[in-house]
Amino acid sequence: MTRYEPIIGLEVHCQLNTRSKLFSPCSFAFGDPPNTHTDPYVWAMPGTLPVLNGHAVSLAIRLALATHSRIEPISRFARKHYFYPDLPKGYQISQADQPYCTGGYVDLPETADQPSKRVRLIRIHLEEDAGKNTHVTGRDFSLVDYNRAGVPLCEIVSEPDLRSAAEAVAYLRELRTIVRYLGICEANMEEGSLRCDANVSLRRHGATELGTRCEIKNLNSFKFLEAAIEAEVRRQTDLVERGEPIRQCTLSFDPQRDRTRVMRSKEEAADYRYLPDPDLPPLQIDQAWIADEQAHLPELPGARRARYAGLGLSSYDVSVLTNEPALAEFFDATIELGSEPKSACNWITVELLGRLNADSKTPAQSPVSPRDMHDLLDLLKRGTISGRVGKDVFQKMYLEGRRAQEIVEQDGLGQISDANVLRDLVAAVLADHPDQVAEFRQGKTKVRGFFVGQIMRRSRGQANPSVVNTVLDELLASP
Repeated sequence: MTRYEPIIGLEVHCQLNTRSKLFSPCSFAFGDPPNTHTDPYVWAMPGTLPVLNGHAVSLAIRLALATHSRIEPISRFARKHYFYPDLPKGYQISQADQPYCTGGYVDLPETADQPSKRVRLIRIHLEEDAGKNTHVTGRDFSLVDYNRAGVPLCEIVSEPDLRSAAEAVAYLRELRTIVRYLGICEANMEEGSLRCDANVSLRRHGATELGTRCEIKNLNSFKFLEAAIEAEVRRQTDLVERGEPIRQCTLSFDPQRDRTRVMRSKEEAADYRYLPDPDLPPLQIDQAWIADEQAHLPELPGARRARYAGLGLSSYDVSVLTNEPALAEFFDATIELGSEPKSACNWITVELLGRLNADSKTPAQSPVSPRDMHDLLDLLKRGTISGRVGKDVFQKMYLEGRRAQEIVEQDGLGQISDANVLRDLVAAVLADHPDQVAEFRQGKTKVRGFFVGQIMRRSRGQANPSVVNTVLDELLASP
């Protein structure tokens, strides 16, 4: 496989967060009973006409701006004809030759595993989603749910700039992060609000011409995307090595067998017969509309990463914080109260995020607020409590809803910094372990950590570490 280079492009479908569908006022909600979000237009009843959802266009404009795309002043909708049970009208309204935006790019951040990379976009276009077919195993019929039919989608089509399955996953992750920062899509791949098709071809290293492209359809997780591309690269490599031609085709991925399977060849593919939709006028997007959406854009992932790096955070810390918009907002709110960025990052990404993940909660559902976190960090900074006690205080804040200062006062958890009190404690520990004292004085200095551990245990973590170290050095030096 090292003799061949994969050439990969993705077509990503992003379901827009609107209250109604793209061409009708019908509502939509994931997980509701089948066929409860339909109306005469969704059922393609005679006489019903499409009316474009303006809010969906606004969300699409935000995506175009965030991906540095050119927004076309005039675009048009077309009917994409095919006959399948999930499409009541017998056609899907999409944008064929004149999409609402073209060009653009997505920059992938540098990570420990791969350098930064710019992935160019061909286009983004608006279209309506189809319904969902459910094939009943062991039965001679299928079920159709039209709740999803007509939901607004943006299809993001990349240039074939990706060179590995890992790069494809990184690109899809970055797109997911962008649309979530914009608030235009839930981007939940398990629910289907973000899904993609992968176009894969192969060529020898050093070659410039593109190979025959094969498309893997309906990949709805990062894991399946990576595995499917790797499986398809293996399939195409085997064909080339055997001297057999690669034929353009549409594929599905079988995760159980870790292989792609041909669904249909190019020769068998449907002729979609794109025709201009006579019921929809051209979509006109003027500069005033674009400027209004530009003014409401949030700080995007790339800008936030750069800002966090400027605060002295490591690339790993930046990656963890910016992966989830709500977590980044929690961090921002905490440091705006005056907390030191590195300390805030450590407590938020380790203690808070660890507990939230264990409880399957999001940062927005955290029982500990940014103000609570700042108060805890302030107690640590002033030396009122030690880091070890701080962890206990945090757990009580999380579980009991009490403030940090209240917990320290009511539970007697304040840090002991009185040298005379700690001198008695240290002396007692040394007196109880004469053998270890003798080892230390014979040059086995590693035993010093044992003494510190015993002192902190006896003080229930409340001893001030710096004072403990000073007193310990003093008493160990005494004959």
